[in-house]
Order: sequence, then structure tokens, then C-alpha cells
Amino acid sequence: MVAAIAVSFPKSTLLQNPISFGEPSPNFLGGSLKVLCLNIKPRQHRRDFTNLVVASASPTIATSNGSGRFYFNFTGFPFPLGPFLNRRTIRTEAVKDLIWLFEQEQALGFSSVSTNIRMTVIKLKSGGLWVHAPIAPTDECIQLIKELGAPVEYIVLPTFAYEHKIFVGPFSRKFPRAQVWVAPRQWSWPLNLPLEFFGIFRSKTLKDEDLSTPWADEIEQKILSSPEVGIGPYVEVAFYHKRSRTLLVTDAVIFVPRQPPECISKESLLASAKNGLAVKILSKGKEVPDEPVVDNKTNRQKGWERMVLQILFLGPSNLLEPNASFAQMSQKLIVSPIVKTLVFNKVPEKVRDWVDGISRDWRFKRIIPAHFAAPVNVSRSDFRAAFAFLDELLGERYVTRPSLSLLFTSIMGKAASYFPPDDMRTLSSLDQFLVSVGAVKKTVSGKKRRDSITT
Repeated sequence: MVAAIAVSFPKSTLLQNPISFGEPSPNFLGGSLKVLCLNIKPRQHRRDFTNLVVASASPTIATSNGSGRFYFNFTGFPFPLGPFLNRRTIRTEAVKDLIWLFEQEQALGFSSVSTNIRMTVIKLKSGGLWVHAPIAPTDECIQLIKELGAPVEYIVLPTFAYEHKIFVGPFSRKFPRAQVWVAPRQWSWPLNLPLEFFGIFRSKTLKDEDLSTPWADEIEQKILSSPEVGIGPYVEVAFYHKRSRTLLVTDAVIFVPRQPPECISKESLLASAKNGLAVKILSKGKEVPDEPVVDNKTNRQKGWERMVLQILFLGPSNLLEPNASFAQMSQKLIVSPIVKTLVFNKVPEKVRDWVDGISRDWRFKRIIPAHFAAPVNVSRSDFRAAFAFLDELLGERYVTRPSLSLLFTSIMGKAASYFPPDDMRTLSSLDQFLVSVGAVKKTVSGKKRRDSITT
């Protein structure tokens, strides 16, 4: 997986993986790159310093012999999305008899960088299933859905991102009676192709706060659409399942787990642990040992940490010793550096309105993103804190919350939005380049960016 951001490429999102605090368990640019997975039973939660909790889960694996995982996928120009032939699916139960998570590994092309991509399935009062952000419909994946014993009624594409869009057509053909609903203002790069090109036919368009959808009495929706960002708009639809008090997002926020998701293969982790070209380039002149990588817990963890930093920063400062930077980015609810820098920093007023509407109207107690850890048990204050950087861009004139709440959120937000400056250099340079060629806008809320505003 990668980082979700909508700028000037076919979207593929930052990797985001579901995680469990108690035990090891075991989703890049929204117009560019992006890429877990257990049967979840609530158990006693542990809290870290930010007071965030990720629900534990017990894995439910449909097959043990690896059958039914073949899926030919060699698409996503200029960033093909692997694995190209084999995708393992892991199902977890997030809310008993109500919400299930389906996860697969997603890799960036031929690289050793992978993350998890997540589909969420909700059982409606009608007895049918509501599917959010479909994944590759392998035989194993479809079997895991059929084991739920309910028909698929609705298939929802909550974003314009290519990494999610590419599976909607093939998935919907497995369930021809299901209605397909898509986020508005769909686009693709380098060619703006119609949805029919992706195999998506007779779809209906999601509307902001639409009370006429067939699921409106159970699931509400709010749309963030920002055409000002670049050659294509950033579009993401947030959903709120009222009965379970669950917020569903695609790439807006992530929670990086300390340990890798189960759906990421050991082969991918060990490949990332090797001291290849990327490690040598980012080692700052340090001697890089060239030695074989043995399969052990330490090397798998190193591989995961390197994956995360490359997904979040594209070119982190030090892949040779990733521990310090990884520790600063994991175990807390954050907006990914890529989305923050290339999208949200450009249109803070629109993002703030969207975030405030979500936290004001929806009393959620957990969030399920499309990447990294999930479900993440958080409060609305935790959610607002992840977007505290918007207040710095907007200034005092945009403060609408009570002073005590603002103070609390600001304190939390400083920790949640702090990104190591050395790791941000490559991303900041990319932002400047994209602005120089007109791929993304140089403005903040329609005004020229002040020199004092930094990513």
C-alpha cells in the first residue's frame, strides 16, 4: 500500500494496516500511489500516550493451502500495482455479526514496498451486505464473503483513487444484482478515462449528505471534493454507520501499526529488509553492509519499518536505521505526510469544514480507514487532533471550537502532526516540483502561499 493523495496521477493511496496492540497481527498518492485482516473480537484495550486504541482481533482464514488466490493484475500505469498473480485475503470481524474487514497485500509495482488494502463489509437491517472499497475478487475473497450468508446489495467506491477503482468492475461482476455507487468527479491520469473503461457500468453517483440513498437510515455520508488541488480533484466520501458508531474513511487518516499486517507476505518483508539501492542512496554516506537476509522476526520488522517510511515519505532520510523515524510515525492517528503536503495543505478551509462536520454530527467511537490498522478506537477529539495542522494554516479567524477543546486538541495535534524534518525533505522537494510544473496548486484557500507556511 502507499499514501493516498489526489494530485496529478491515478490515485493509489498510502498504505494503512490494521493492527492489534496486544499481539503481532500476523492501506500512496491519491492521484498517484497507494497500496490487514482478522476476525475481530473486542478484548480489553490498552492505551498508549495518545489515548488511542486499536481493537484486537482473531484471524479467520478461509483456506490453508493457498488455493483460490490467483488474480492477474498488471495495471496502474505508470505505477503498476502488485502482487501481479497471487493475492491472499484475510477476513476479520470488527463488530460482531455486523462489520467485517477483508484485507489483501498491495505492492508498488516491482518494488519491495507493500502495504495492506482494505475492504469493509457491513450487514444492513435488510439482511444484505454493503461493501465499501472492493478489493481483488479472487476465489478466496468471494468465498469469504459468501460465508457470511447474506447477499451483496450495494458496492461503494468512496474515492477517485485508481488503486480502489480498479477492482470495482471485476468485483461487481461477481455480484451482478448489486447496485454500484461511486464517488463524484471521477478522473484518471494520464488519460481521463470514463468509468466504463474500468468495467464500471450503470453506477449511481454519491451525493453529499444524501438522505435518498437506500441505506440512508443506517449509513450517512459526507463528501470532501477539492478541485483546486491540481489537474484532478481530490475526492473522498466519509461514511458513518450509526448502529455501531463507526466512521469509514479511505485515506483521510491512518494509524500505522507497530508490527506488519498479516496479509503482507514474509517474502515482501524480507525483500524490504535487504540493503538494496534505495537503502544505499539514503544512507548518507554510511557503509552499507551487503549480506544475505535471514528469515527472523528482527528482519521482518526491519522490512516493515522501511516499507512504512517509504510509503509515508517517498524518500525518508535513513533506511539503514529506520527505528527512530518509524517510532515517531507509528501508534497514533495521523494524516499521512503525502496527503497533508500535496492535498490538505492546499485547501485547509474545505478540509476543516469537512472535518468539523464529521466530528460535530457523528458520534463515532472507532474509525476504519482503507489502509494500515483498523479498527482504531478513537474519540472525535482524537480525530480533530490529527488535523490540528489546519489551524496553523488558517489562523485564529477560523477557530470555532470552545477554547478548552481547542487547547486539548492542539496539544494532541502537535504530537500527531509532527513529521521528522529530515524525512520530509524529499516530499517537500516533490511538492515544489509539482507546483513548478503546474501539477498541483501553489495556493492555500485560493490565496498565494505565504513563505512562512511549510509542509
